[in-house]
Amino acid sequence: MANDAAATSSCCAAMTKKRAANRLVVEEATALDDSSICNMHPATMEELSIYRGDIVLLKGKRRRGTVCMALPDEECGESKIRINKVVRSNLRVRLSDVVSVHPCHDAKYGARVQVLPLDDTVEGITGDLFEAYLKPYFADAYRTVRKGDLFLVRGGMRSVEFKVVDIQPAGMEYCIVSNETDLLRWRAHHARGRGLLDGVGYDDVGGMRKQLAQIRELVELPLRHPQLFKSIGVKPPKGILLYGPPGSGKTLIGRAVANETGAFFFCINGPEITSKLAGESESNLRKAFEEAERNAPSIIFIDEIDSIGPKRDKTHGEVERRIVSQLLTLMDGLKARAHVIVMGATNRPNSIDPALRRFGRFDREIDIGVPDEVGRLEVLRVHTKNMKLAEGVDLELVSKDTHGYVGADLAALCTEAALQCIREKMDVIDLEDETIDAEILNSMAITNDHLKTALAGTNPSALRETTLQETVQYPVEHPEKFEKFGMSPSKGVLFYGPPGCGKTLLAKAIANECQANFISVKGPELLTKWFGESEANVREIFDKARQSAPCVLFFDELDSIATQRGGSVGDAGGAADRLLNQLLTEMDGMNAKKTVFIIGATNRPDIIDPALLRPGRLDQLIYIPLPDEASRHQIFKACLRKSPVAGDVDLAALASFTAGFSGADITEICQRACKYAIREDIERAKEKERSEDMEVDGAEDDEPARIKAIHFEESMRFARRSVSDADIRKYQAFAQTLQQSRGFGSEFRFSRQPQAAESAATADAEDDLYS
Repeated sequence: MANDAAATSSCCAAMTKKRAANRLVVEEATALDDSSICNMHPATMEELSIYRGDIVLLKGKRRRGTVCMALPDEECGESKIRINKVVRSNLRVRLSDVVSVHPCHDAKYGARVQVLPLDDTVEGITGDLFEAYLKPYFADAYRTVRKGDLFLVRGGMRSVEFKVVDIQPAGMEYCIVSNETDLLRWRAHHARGRGLLDGVGYDDVGGMRKQLAQIRELVELPLRHPQLFKSIGVKPPKGILLYGPPGSGKTLIGRAVANETGAFFFCINGPEITSKLAGESESNLRKAFEEAERNAPSIIFIDEIDSIGPKRDKTHGEVERRIVSQLLTLMDGLKARAHVIVMGATNRPNSIDPALRRFGRFDREIDIGVPDEVGRLEVLRVHTKNMKLAEGVDLELVSKDTHGYVGADLAALCTEAALQCIREKMDVIDLEDETIDAEILNSMAITNDHLKTALAGTNPSALRETTLQETVQYPVEHPEKFEKFGMSPSKGVLFYGPPGCGKTLLAKAIANECQANFISVKGPELLTKWFGESEANVREIFDKARQSAPCVLFFDELDSIATQRGGSVGDAGGAADRLLNQLLTEMDGMNAKKTVFIIGATNRPDIIDPALLRPGRLDQLIYIPLPDEASRHQIFKACLRKSPVAGDVDLAALASFTAGFSGADITEICQRACKYAIREDIERAKEKERSEDMEVDGAEDDEPARIKAIHFEESMRFARRSVSDADIRKYQAFAQTLQQSRGFGSEFRFSRQPQAAESAATADAEDDLYS
């Protein structure tokens, strides 16, 4: 043991000796995306005698250096430094490289700094770039610049890159730009030499910190440090499968990984491989892998891999089977240290051949799911970083209102908001002119109103979304309370009652209170004629709900898919029974960490399988009865809230007369009365036209069109109840049976604390959901 401890300490000492204190590992900047700032841990700054706001000189590869202002960051590791993509490109370093940090006490204020815009970033812009870009960027900021460095200025709707070409007084390599420093912009434009700033980097991918960390671990280590795996005798990973809904950023991650690692990136779009000639498809695949090996280290990215790697037992074409076989041999035939990694992307992982998904081919499968609220905020910040936002813009509020949105949806939202802003400025933009003045661009700013308008015109592609309350709201909004009391939230609730009483409407109405996704499922649409497809539909819906957690699943007409088992004779081999079995296992087998809540609605609770109604599945059974008089009055008000109603219409009298009517019946009465009012208004308009043609004088002033009492009287003559007394008695008997079957412990009391027990029982009676 002593020898082991000595060996460990000597190893640590060797590592410490190897790396000096001022040599730090590069990390991605998270807090401030600013090209004149670097972040370090306070302990590291103290060790290097660097104080907050000091100027430091960073030295990277190829004798490249730049100057930054040092700021402390508690979240940064002690041996790490956080710099953004612009600083990394100036230093010619990538993430996980090492840079040396030196205090720069001789940094002085510059008298004159000359900068040059890069020609491709100012294409199509005219006017004064100094006023629009440089002046706001440097004003009161005391930024540091170094001769030969690039810096990025984000202004009106686009970013412009500048190069520092000269600093006065002569001989200064770097300086601080103060308010007294003269900034000169040369009229000429500089041609771009390196395209590092154009590539997609990790800071252009938002909402996927956890997944990116996994991918970097699996891709960067084998490509950049293959000797690590060789020294410990482990084969490096060969492949990663990314799966998730369309638009979640799978292809973007592939490009970001390629740019950040500096690896050769070869993209294969699934359908491009296939050819009508025999053997040509497999040859295309072989050529792609050979080219990747020649340019190693490299990444092969296969987009839509399900199109060239489907399950062989389910494909009828010989070509598809040969392509899958060729892909399998190529991925297994890769040399262990060929520095080639295969990344696949699909939104249908279950349709891929199982042989592809084993270890040695696709070693790791990473779920690129629907981003949560924090993830959506990161994505919005990425897409709006080149936009000019007005002062009051609240991106956090937008991220709360965009449940179910993936990255592509949020990009569309930002684009739509920008278009709204452009539409308002169309009067000052000359469409025939090829260039736009920089001052006009700088005057454009996205406001909250633009984002709200854009939000109304876009929809989430991941799922159909709304939200839910009470039993759903507490587990979603207060999960810490459930943890505090050591209780897991209930899984579901069943609304039952006569038709037309608003069970479906209730699920939609209470759907605007808590922040949870909402997927509506009509029971019959799950059933298909193909064997096994119905159960697959149920699995797919629950998988989607788990990906979008917290999520509410609403099953309308639950009795169509949850009838009692054993009675499905001649039903396509018991399809309904298999569907219900799948539903029961999905509800019980749900991952406890995922907040998925189920709401069912039915008007036939007597035929639903009892296994579905037990606690742990649909915990709470809520009877939605026919509305009472006060409720009917409110329903009349709700139905007529947008209609012009005459003063002689007594809604209270209508409510008292319509006992036994459901909400749907009352809606029909209102629609019929409205129809009579429309008919009368049309006839009056025709009569008026005829009297004008005949030039009859003395016509009375037009009275406003309203729904009058006579229209409701006529409508009530045809009013009918859709629920009979026998039906009501049947529902009440079922509710009573459920209440009686709850057990016999309702009169239980603790002997020592009778008062407390009584008050608890009283409270329980008041909150009783079954009565």
